[in-house]
Amino acid sequence: MIRILLLLLCPLFVFSQDYRWQQRVEYTMAVNLNVKTHKVMGTQKLIYFNNSPDTLRKVYYHLYFNAFQPGSMMDVRSRTIADPDRRVMDRISRLAEDEIGYQKITSLKQDGKSVASTVNGTILEVVLAKPILPKTKTQFDLEFESQVPIQIRRSGRDSKEGISYSMTQWYPKLAEYDYQGWHAYQYVAREFHGVWGDFDVKITIDPAFVIGGTGVLQNPEAIGHGYGEATKRPTGDLTWHFKAKDVIDFAFAADPDYVHDKIKVPEGPEVHFFYQATANADGKWKTMQDYALRHFQFMNKTFGKYPHPVYSVIQGGDGGMEYPMCTLITGERGTLESLVGVMAHEVSHSWYQMTLASNESLYAWMDEGYTDFSSSESEAFLYNRTSDPHKSSYDRYFNLIERGLQEPMSQHSDHFNTNTAYGTSAYSMGAVFLNQLKYIIGNDAFYAGMKRYYNTWKMRHPEPNDFIRVMEKQSGMSLQWYLRYWIYTTKRIDYSILDVRAETGGASITLKRIGDFPMPVDLLITYKDGSKEMIYIPMNETLGNKKVEDSSIPTKVLPTWYWVDPTYSITLKQHSDNIESVEIDPSQRMADINRKNNKVNPADLPKIKE
Repeated sequence: MIRILLLLLCPLFVFSQDYRWQQRVEYTMAVNLNVKTHKVMGTQKLIYFNNSPDTLRKVYYHLYFNAFQPGSMMDVRSRTIADPDRRVMDRISRLAEDEIGYQKITSLKQDGKSVASTVNGTILEVVLAKPILPKTKTQFDLEFESQVPIQIRRSGRDSKEGISYSMTQWYPKLAEYDYQGWHAYQYVAREFHGVWGDFDVKITIDPAFVIGGTGVLQNPEAIGHGYGEATKRPTGDLTWHFKAKDVIDFAFAADPDYVHDKIKVPEGPEVHFFYQATANADGKWKTMQDYALRHFQFMNKTFGKYPHPVYSVIQGGDGGMEYPMCTLITGERGTLESLVGVMAHEVSHSWYQMTLASNESLYAWMDEGYTDFSSSESEAFLYNRTSDPHKSSYDRYFNLIERGLQEPMSQHSDHFNTNTAYGTSAYSMGAVFLNQLKYIIGNDAFYAGMKRYYNTWKMRHPEPNDFIRVMEKQSGMSLQWYLRYWIYTTKRIDYSILDVRAETGGASITLKRIGDFPMPVDLLITYKDGSKEMIYIPMNETLGNKKVEDSSIPTKVLPTWYWVDPTYSITLKQHSDNIESVEIDPSQRMADINRKNNKVNPADLPKIKE
């Protein structure tokens, strides 16, 4: 009998142990970048650890450069979507043979045996020579040739600002496999996903070029170029050797005209800056460096400590784009404030994509939205602003609704009908999701929860439920309803003050829920003598209440407002003639789509329309 019970329990034990497994990679690459032909010749040794409970008979690689060819999915999508990215438009369709991008695999072996493979757009499907069993590893040896495309979107050469090479998504990259299966998405210009691992990369290039990117330079004595004094000037091409541990990708940029500066963040990383002197003609890049230092300090203190010893801010790319231990940003932006803004946003990705590596193809809002939220709060700190740092995110959300373009945020990033809907959902609605959560659970629980989330899930692949469970544990409140409503539906919040009237011995206030998105309600009553009273009305789904946020205002907690009830009535001991105003959500953190009916003076109530 005991043996039978053990056999029955064992599968459950194994499942629980395997539930949050994640794959691992170890890349060793040696590449030669020919600055005359714009071609990359490389070798790649990849040790792949199958930590899953599944036997794998195929693997998939991303070949991102293949997107920059006429007729590719990225090309077609950009030419047919209603609101194309102005950086792309029809440019891919007009590329000449020596301007396109491609990645060709010239040899691929698994543990010394050749394997069959098929190229499908930006995906390489590999049929394994032998299955990879659970809890085993295998080695892939690969040789490849790539052509670096003209700079169009993120990757490429000869950008509008004259940067020679923005080498992002430049190597054959193994796709991620997890409990949902393979994430071998075609590249159509949006988001990425990667396997956690280590990179050992040697890049050989013309000695006039300076490189900045992912990882820690291993041979600064041979390099010079601001990394230190080279002990010997090279007579031929120069090989740069970088190592990066616990990252999901490897990126770099190269240019012969880079100026290289570096600063040390107290109790933080060494930050490197690579930019052309023309980008610093008015001193913006030099001035920005102090903002970068203080931004790292703010992020470390508020959201958790940056985990790597170095970081690089690099002029390159076509706007701003995040990568492990570095970012590529355009360098000649109009003002210092705009340059600081793009730097702060991209650096913040090191928390919400490069350390908390959610699948941004599926959950872009967990990356872009959280990044927008944190960088906006940091900029408010950097500039000592007292205005709401998230107002523009709310405004973009309201504008999306007015234009009739809203779609559920739960969609795959590539499948939104418009770039507008995707951008607003990922960035603005992602930021509103957090700021509104701050309203629901209170400031203290929110910021403690954000740190707890970071420290619990760093170097992993958190899912939406992982985040919301941390916030539930921190706040003591149930929050699944909020996740479901905001992410998986297009339901909207709209509350109104329906009535304020005199009652025997006092007054009554009636609130109405017009929208189909229920929320707990903060109701501020201001009396004519200048005193104030906060009324907190919980919602039954939360199974708990937030703590008082402002102890200077007396707060009264009322019985639950059930989400099925369209109205809610409050009785006050004060007479209605003593009430100056009644306001729903005075902090305006609730994304109420019609704030005109949120605040009333009882005398003006007949003028209010729902």
